[in-house]
Amino acid sequence: MSGKTNLSELLKGMTPKLNKGEYVFCTIKDSSSLNRKNIICEFKEAEGITIVTTKNYADEQGFTYSFIASWITLTIHSSLEAVGLTAAFSTELTKHNISCNVIAAYYHDHIFVDKNDAKKAISVLKELAEKQ
Repeated sequence: MSGKTNLSELLKGMTPKLNKGEYVFCTIKDSSSLNRKNIICEFKEAEGITIVTTKNYADEQGFTYSFIASWITLTIHSSLEAVGLTAAFSTELTKHNISCNVIAAYYHDHIFVDKNDAKKAISVLKELAEKQ
């Protein structure tokens, strides 16, 4: 299954879900000793390895971070080839002064917002879906 590509269908059916917990973005030099079950995402950059993990795991490991996020999953299966979904929801969140960090995975899009904006972001996303 490659997922949906129609923007209107994606927006209408995105059904945002707020995952429990607090999440952080950390940068590390070596990932070989990480317990992978605690890592949500890993990305290799020239400057270092960025990981997304729970705040608790980062604290346990002594990792530094500057942003504590809530994690929202758009539960619709969106295609990696879909055009406009990220632009549409990020524009709407911007109108409400909500920063979003987006990770597109194979099945779903995941949005990390400041933990203090989580409920507001869910509301904005649901309103956007209802407008379709």
